[in-house]
Amino acid sequence: MKSIRNVALYTLPIFCFFASAPQALAQEVDAGAAKGKMVTLVVYTPAGSAYDLVARIVARHMPKQMPGTPSMIVRNMPGAGGLTATRYLYFTAPKDGTVFGTVGRGIPFEPLLGGAGAVDFDPRKFTWLGSPSRESSLAIAWHTAEVKTAEDLLTKELIIAGTGASADSEIIPRALNGLIGTKFKIISGYDGITKASLAMEGGEIEGLAYWSWSGVKAAKMEWVQSKKINLLFQTAPVPHPEIPHVPSVMSLAKTDAQRQSLDLLFARDIIAFPFFAPPDLPADQAKLLKEAFAASLRDSALVGEAKQAGMVIDPVSGEEALMVLSRVYDMPESVIEATRKAMGR
Repeated sequence: MKSIRNVALYTLPIFCFFASAPQALAQEVDAGAAKGKMVTLVVYTPAGSAYDLVARIVARHMPKQMPGTPSMIVRNMPGAGGLTATRYLYFTAPKDGTVFGTVGRGIPFEPLLGGAGAVDFDPRKFTWLGSPSRESSLAIAWHTAEVKTAEDLLTKELIIAGTGASADSEIIPRALNGLIGTKFKIISGYDGITKASLAMEGGEIEGLAYWSWSGVKAAKMEWVQSKKINLLFQTAPVPHPEIPHVPSVMSLAKTDAQRQSLDLLFARDIIAFPFFAPPDLPADQAKLLKEAFAASLRDSALVGEAKQAGMVIDPVSGEEALMVLSRVYDMPESVIEATRKAMGR
């Protein structure tokens, strides 16, 4: 395995959220274990992204489900397409239940797919909490672009934004270019989807190849309603019920081998907003975090706030997330290698 290059940690201002009255779960953990402690939720993006929004909703409600009702803060840690936060959680963060985080859905698959600098951690060793929802992501084009449909991507170039070599915004279009012959042209250097979307509106780029439907709804639903963007395809194996007219990316695949590789690529959408804690947590602290996370996603207050933000809570347990990873990591080497090759790795 190759070693990752050293990546500097970026520390942005910390935002505090204090939970309301205690509603702790009955657990086989000392009820005062978390009292007086500060729990940190690390987010791999700058403030304002869909991941940041989800993290802050969790931070407002999860402490109610924890013994001692600790204070919880959100710490934004952008950098290296998500690897900065991932490596902090894997190698550096305290292994005592006081730190957990959420990173891009594609990061757990990077060691398998040969991502540059990502191969020195094993995502299956994290303490998996799960995901608040499953997701369908979209390729979109600004209304003035020549590309109007998914089929157009096979014959016409679409200039899109990239937010980091290990970010899905670059990994996915690069892989689709190699696997099924799309003609995405990636312009790197954008610091997150929020800035990339502004660049699209300003005419610097023409589209985005991988933006979650929940992210589009939360940030730019008016673009959909006013037809400022064309929704080219969606990545979920089953069409999202809110956008059934948008074709699946699988419609562009011509062979079984291509379909298998696309299945590997888009398994990430099942664990759309992956939450995990560092590896090797003590069993009682791992149990506390898993149960508190699951209970918070059943909390009507959290569900209601998420709905107002345009997000549907459809939980994926930590066990299911780990099963998805195990299934993909056990795929035939020929499928994995074909996918790597399509990505230029």
